[in-house]
Formats: sequence, C-alpha cells, structure tokens
Amino acid sequence: MNALVSEWVAKAKGDFTTAMRELRARKQPNFDSACFHAQQVVEKYLKAYLQDCAASFPKTHNLVALLEICIQLDASFDLHRSSMIALDGYAVRFRYPGDSADKSDARHALSHAVLLRRFLRAKLGV
Repeated sequence: MNALVSEWVAKAKGDFTTAMRELRARKQPNFDSACFHAQQVVEKYLKAYLQDCAASFPKTHNLVALLEICIQLDASFDLHRSSMIALDGYAVRFRYPGDSADKSDARHALSHAVLLRRFLRAKLGV
C-alpha cells in the first residue's frame, strides 16, 4: 500500500471513530456530525481503493460517481449500490439549517457505513 492510499485509509479511520463517538455520546451527541462522518468514511475508502488501483477520479463527494468508476474495475461493487445511494445523501443533508438528524438517522447512516467499510477494507487488504 503506497503512502497516499495509507493516508486515505487513516482519514477514513478518523471519520469512522468520530461517527461512532457521536452516535454513542451520552451528553450532547451530534447526530448531524455522525451522519456526515459516516458518509465521509465510505468516500475516503472509495478514494483509497481507486488510488490503490491507480485509477483517476474527480474531486467529488458523490459516492455514486465514485462507485461508477469502481464498477469499471470490479463489478462486485455494484452489489453495494443501494447502500451507496442511501449514504450519499448524508454528505450535505444535515450540514445546514433546516434539517437535523436524530439518533435513528445516525444509526441508519452508520449501518451503511459499517457494511461498506467492511467491504472496502477487504478490497484494500486491511
């Protein structure tokens, strides 16, 4: 694993830790943040995978756009399309005034992130 792939993985791990901490917080949990970081976990693991494959990818936060590139390299990624679509909305949905996440939203986002994280870590051999 090259240095840039390792850095993407480290960033993804940090986002996962933050998402889980916020979901589990007893005092002043930030469910908005848990949802955002759940999406970020998968985005960064996708970028680590693409970097590991030496595939070029655009600067985007769109998981489905990144998924389409991954599918060109490995068709098994398509099996996770529905989770990617569900998680993709968490990138911005709760980042601005007008809508706030609750614990159920955070659990939903994290459930997708956990599934996709496991899949992507296996693809990366970590």
